Amino acid sequence: MATLKDGDKAPKFTAKDQNGNTVSLADFKGKTVILYFYPKDDTPGCTAEACSFRDNYQSLLSKGFQVIGVSTDDEKSHKKFETKYSLPFPLIADEDKSIVEAYGVWAEKNMYGKKYMGTVRTTFIINGEGVISHVINKVDTQNSSQQVLDLV
Repeated sequence: MATLKDGDKAPKFTAKDQNGNTVSLADFKGKTVILYFYPKDDTPGCTAEACSFRDNYQSLLSKGFQVIGVSTDDEKSHKKFETKYSLPFPLIADEDKSIVEAYGVWAEKNMYGKKYMGTVRTTFIINGEGVISHVINKVDTQNSSQQVLDLV
């Protein structure tokens, strides 16, 4: 698992969002991207994180940020999640795990002594030149958007 850090070039990606639209990191050249990886649609922590970005979306946009969520759930799952919580940003369906692997967030996890592979909740701030300016490894799901705003 590659560990990306501040100053690294962000891995490029192209994938479908919850509406079947193709989304690429290259689409956001010149903009600052909040690329957040989360384990699963419609679970308590992931919902809190997504709703934090939703509730502060206009503030983030006004500061020049674009928000993109990524999980290994499929488009249909993302669409239900987006609709249920009125999420205003793209949710990337990374079913083949190519993006989570490229960003080094697909790793072994341990819950109640059971080991399994899954997405490690991580947020990357990527500048307009495609360089990672910040990596948030300890995401506060209730205040994820404020964590980003506190960095700038």
